[in-house]
Amino acid sequence: MKSILGRKMGMTQVFAADGTMYPVTVIEVLPNVVTQVKTEETDGYNAIQVGYEEKKENRCNKAELGIFKKANTTPKYELAELQGDEMNYNVGDKITCDIFKAGDIVDVTGVSKGKGFSGAIKRYGFKIGPKGHGSGYHRGSGSFATNGRYNRGVMKGKKSAGHHGNKQATILNLLVVGVNPEQNALLIKGAVPGPKKSIVTVRTAVKVQRGTKQEAKPLVDWTKKGE
Repeated sequence: MKSILGRKMGMTQVFAADGTMYPVTVIEVLPNVVTQVKTEETDGYNAIQVGYEEKKENRCNKAELGIFKKANTTPKYELAELQGDEMNYNVGDKITCDIFKAGDIVDVTGVSKGKGFSGAIKRYGFKIGPKGHGSGYHRGSGSFATNGRYNRGVMKGKKSAGHHGNKQATILNLLVVGVNPEQNALLIKGAVPGPKKSIVTVRTAVKVQRGTKQEAKPLVDWTKKGE
């Protein structure tokens, strides 16, 4: 399994030579620099720590500067751990977007958009109340009562209004439509979690359904138009 950090830049559409249109999310994947290698002998598990995107030294604290100095690299904005049986790197190595290719199936993990304090209708999709015939109930949560035997307050886990979104989410089995190492970009079919400019993790899909076949057709290269 392979994985890499990137930044969601937004959505657009691209076209294949036969006219097929792909709605894609553009993910900027700057080189991930390995800052630490964790092993079962020293840490109890195998993983690598990577840094993403350059950061000014005066914006780092002492602990962060120690990490980057030990790895002999410049400070980075994001630090994250990546795991996978194909992630055999040494400190100082750079991981680029060309570890993936068009046609790969991947999972994308990010933090979903925060919606603030929302009611149960929006947060959980509860059914709305009657809109006419004198009804005064429209978007309420209904009764919170339990049965008489256990009626000692609201039961734990009751779905109600509260903070909506801003949680880690993973979208499974997305198709890599294109890879552009020159512009450090991945084109992934469909939407991925999070707002624009948020950090996401792209990894090899772990639950590919048997029998499903997705094909990434060659894209039109508009930079060569007219040649």
